[in-house]
Amino acid sequence: MEVDTAMNRNNTKKIAFAEEFTRYPAGRYRRDGPFNGTTFRQEHLVPALRNFDKVEVNFDGVAGFGYSFLEEAFGGLIQKEGMDKNFLDTRLFFSTTEPGLEGDIQLAEHSMKVADEKQ
Repeated sequence: MEVDTAMNRNNTKKIAFAEEFTRYPAGRYRRDGPFNGTTFRQEHLVPALRNFDKVEVNFDGVAGFGYSFLEEAFGGLIQKEGMDKNFLDTRLFFSTTEPGLEGDIQLAEHSMKVADEKQ
């Protein structure tokens, strides 16, 4: 995938998860249904991380996440896409205004830490 640095440098891409993907994420693989972690990683996260300086994933409006989804979507950035955790720590951010989703943010961050430790 080609990076359009002229258009997007110094910009932040905000991914409103519930609006741009689904309120009901489920599963790890494409065979698990249309709103799985692999699809989110490959079609939303990777292009955003390649084309923007910073990516903010906002979890507002999501019913909740299973760990398998989070591990595949976010841990998969390291394990399957070959991205460096230090790179992700400076480029990928999470947000929510819903206290019930703060634990999901911690699990997403944890999935990246675990993936990095396996490298």
